[in-house]
Amino acid sequence: MEGIKKTFAQCKEENRPAFVTFVTAGFPTVEEAVDIILGLEAGGADIVELGVPFTDPFADGPTIQNANTQALANNVTIESTLGMVKEARKRGLRAPLLLMGYYNQLLSYGEERLLNDCRAAGVNGFIVVDLPPHEAVKFRNFCAKGGLSYVPLIAPSTSENRLKLLCKLADSFVYIVSRMGVTGATGTLNADLPQLLKRIKQYSGNVPTAVGFGVSTRDHFLSVASIADGVVIGSQIITTLAEAAPGERAKAAEEYCAGICGRRNSLECRTAREVGIIEASNEAQELNGAVQVNGTIYSNGNQSGLLDQKGAMNSEGGDPELFPARFGEFGGSYSPESLMNCLSELEAGFEKIRNDPEFWAEFRSYYPYLGRPGHLHVADRLTEHVGGATIWLKREDLNHTGSHKINSALGQILLARRLGKTEIIAQTGAGMHGVATATVCAKFNMKCTIFMGAEDIRRQALNVFRIKLLGAEVIPVEAGSKTLRDAVNESFRVWITKVDTAYHIIGSAIGPHPFPTIVRTFQTVIGDETKAQMLEQRNKLPDAVVACIGGGSNCLGMFYPFINDPSVKLLGVEAGGDGLETKRHAATLTGGTKGVLHGSRTYVLQDQHGQIQDTHSISAGLDYAGVGPELSSWKDSGRATFIAVTDAQALEGFKMLSEMEGISPALETAHAVWGAVELAKTMKKDQDIVICVSGRGDKDVESVADELPRLGPKIGWDLRF
Repeated sequence: MEGIKKTFAQCKEENRPAFVTFVTAGFPTVEEAVDIILGLEAGGADIVELGVPFTDPFADGPTIQNANTQALANNVTIESTLGMVKEARKRGLRAPLLLMGYYNQLLSYGEERLLNDCRAAGVNGFIVVDLPPHEAVKFRNFCAKGGLSYVPLIAPSTSENRLKLLCKLADSFVYIVSRMGVTGATGTLNADLPQLLKRIKQYSGNVPTAVGFGVSTRDHFLSVASIADGVVIGSQIITTLAEAAPGERAKAAEEYCAGICGRRNSLECRTAREVGIIEASNEAQELNGAVQVNGTIYSNGNQSGLLDQKGAMNSEGGDPELFPARFGEFGGSYSPESLMNCLSELEAGFEKIRNDPEFWAEFRSYYPYLGRPGHLHVADRLTEHVGGATIWLKREDLNHTGSHKINSALGQILLARRLGKTEIIAQTGAGMHGVATATVCAKFNMKCTIFMGAEDIRRQALNVFRIKLLGAEVIPVEAGSKTLRDAVNESFRVWITKVDTAYHIIGSAIGPHPFPTIVRTFQTVIGDETKAQMLEQRNKLPDAVVACIGGGSNCLGMFYPFINDPSVKLLGVEAGGDGLETKRHAATLTGGTKGVLHGSRTYVLQDQHGQIQDTHSISAGLDYAGVGPELSSWKDSGRATFIAVTDAQALEGFKMLSEMEGISPALETAHAVWGAVELAKTMKKDQDIVICVSGRGDKDVESVADELPRLGPKIGWDLRF
């Protein structure tokens, strides 16, 4: 960290801003990576941010996401990134260097191991885009012990309490996001920046500040330099590299940087300044958190000691948490700082309505519109075929729009109206949540934008057309695997730019706190009704309830009311795709490991480097690499059991319910049908098992027809004319 402190002090001595540059490690090629880093320094960069590529950088715009995608295609990992740093140091890099990335990669690598390896390679510190402040205390303390810096991010929307805590975390400088949104070279800055910078200086003890996001030209640079200690540029550097010819990229980066900052660093200058990690550690004089340069002492705040994590948690929010952000070790809010104030507003708004009888009276007043209460009845022929427990069907497929998704969509749009929002943003996989959201937006006359992966648009064309018929706009997402995961990324990116006017209706119990709790709360109508109906019809609770799992909304809705009834077995059924052994599946709980995705710590499908894996399922609605954090906690506690069902087995479930009960289920539900049938076979005839029929199968008829030539022979099903 001393190298960074000394750099800012030196720049102040020279009466100029520190120039902080960003580039993604291994973009555009690994072979040119070190030359590019050195080129940035030669072009006047005082500090280099080296981005560690991640599959799901949902705080970044398309420019940096594309750079991430290319770097990952080049097989860049944390290990190879550290190799680049080591080689750059060997070849004369003297500028302090920070790694910038997302928490899941650090978690996967191992925090202490990472810090040791970074120190050995010549890294000076870290910027972690989605690490919450109170959790950053532990990581920051690791850094401080090793002489590395932790640089907090602050946004224009950061609340006063969070601002104070983030300033306490700062030891070398504070990174200020100049505007709301994701990374990108727009050139628009927030008019309140000067006042924000003044407060940061006050709370941090005059720690230097650097402003980024939207800076791309010499005029932008000079404008920011007039109010901040440093200027950060990233996206425009990535664009410059992308446009340059192979072999000329390092020079292009150097020329661009020199044109921006109006100066260059010669090799002799770099050697003389000696602000690299090794030189800085030896020469910078630390005086109670200050740095001495040329005999002058510059204050860097009084945060050099270790911070108390419990105290930090208490100071972050000011008021106690309104309701739990975590389910054991799972959940939380691993989100860009730009989103945090909006999430706090959402939490407060939800807390206000969830115990408000008037709100729930309004919610229930729409039951006739939804088709509630839902039906529960025995599947006679299926029960007879199985020869075990009596199988009951909870018919969410009979709801208006054809699935359980309408429950949460209605609840959330009523909440959005109470929060004063004027438009709705959502994402969808199989399209049922998109249809439900578009439906309630039509009902309440609100603008609606639905993000959907291009692959899901292809296989769910009927639902896409239904969404458009309802007056909503469908935005295809071409990034990544072009499925639900990518739609979630894009919807969050857009929401960040519209938090003042837009409400983000999440379809499943995923995402940062408080979304998992909000979605589960509105979906518990499923389990509440099931419990009451079973007591009425059988004078007892069911012996087991079964539901499919993508993100987990229908499963949580069915399971939660039974969580304190140990006699009721809870069976969740995931998408096994082509089989767990093939990795072409979406079985997160049965085949995943603990990580962080889309703002939540949960089980995820990832590789050994913490990169999120592509998933596969015959069902678009289950094709997701994460899962609701509350389900993860139930897995670890043993309260619920989870299994994976393959595409072929799901087709068999689809066939059974269609031919024996005259009900064609959604392919999501078909997974649950197969799992329930197998469980029922092991149970006694006087026992009862309830399947949540989460949706109807109209949308999946074409997918079934497409897959029958491949999978039909495995289950003896041939519908060819």
